[in-house]
Amino acid sequence: MGARNAKKQASPYEGLADRAFWRTGVADAGSYPPPEIYTPRFKISKKLPIFTAGSCFAQHVGRTLSANGFNVIDTEPVPRRTLPQVAQKYGYTLYSARYGNIYTVQQFLQLLLECRGEFTPADPVWEKDGRYYDAMRPGTEPDGLATPELVQKSRAYHLKAVRDALEQAGLVVFTLGLTESWQHTESKTVYPTAPGTIAGQMDHDVYSFVNYRAAEIRDAFIAARDILRGINPDMKFLLTVSPVPLTATASGNHVLPATVYSKSVLRTVAGELSEDFEDVDYFPSYEIVTSHATDEPFFEPNLRSVSPDGVERVMKTFLSAHGALRGDRANKRRKLRNKAKETEEDVVCEEALLEAFNK
Repeated sequence: MGARNAKKQASPYEGLADRAFWRTGVADAGSYPPPEIYTPRFKISKKLPIFTAGSCFAQHVGRTLSANGFNVIDTEPVPRRTLPQVAQKYGYTLYSARYGNIYTVQQFLQLLLECRGEFTPADPVWEKDGRYYDAMRPGTEPDGLATPELVQKSRAYHLKAVRDALEQAGLVVFTLGLTESWQHTESKTVYPTAPGTIAGQMDHDVYSFVNYRAAEIRDAFIAARDILRGINPDMKFLLTVSPVPLTATASGNHVLPATVYSKSVLRTVAGELSEDFEDVDYFPSYEIVTSHATDEPFFEPNLRSVSPDGVERVMKTFLSAHGALRGDRANKRRKLRNKAKETEEDVVCEEALLEAFNK
């Protein structure tokens, strides 16, 4: 009887750690982000080959990891004698290959299937003013190419580079950005931008808007995970959700609730995946930037671009959790601040081009 009573407690919340309660975990934590906001599921060594992809905010992640000595893969390096600002304009140094921003998990899965020869995009080449663009990554050639054949040749080279990157990878870092996208209605080919934004022409008989549900995104990620674990059975995954609001929505709703819906869906999916799979971790960059508990605003005056201080706080939290701020802390913090000061104008984001249509 005594042993039975010993198992009783006043409440299941009795004895929980400080981080489990809002007052001690956030309001009275004494610093922001609060301690223990992120406990890594697995450690990331600086030798582990890292494949980065995702929406615009993912560029900050990749750059900071690289600047702090992590082994970030780059299979399409900058051509020699290319100025840094020119290289970035043409999609170099942003990710592990020149695929540009991948805003949805569906687009990422599509890229993996194309690399395996199991998918061929519909309408893969778009035209504008006599120049031709890769519809799957139209922002990587800002001036287009001279012929459709050159676009196809460039894409074949690019797909080989992606395959090479994936074969090296031990960790995939993916930032989920959007639920909204545009697709070729018949084939379901997903594009990173709406036709007509950078190149091509919008035809509502050919293309259609799609706003992915949580179950669809979850299923797409699981399919992508299966492919990647087939390449490397020890592959691990780190998910984040971009804190950057939508520039515009085609959902018919006001852009504010449309943004909250999109981010809520993505955060839900990321949480479920990290709970269901031991090889999937979640890092709360979204929460750090957007929480009302911040000690200062982490957005620029346009209320969309994340401030350099916001980026620095996010990456400092991540690096500290993985032991990468040990040693010469002052020097590492200085390097981190310098990276964070790369403003939003230095981040390539095709979605931001939608503001040009706000007339």
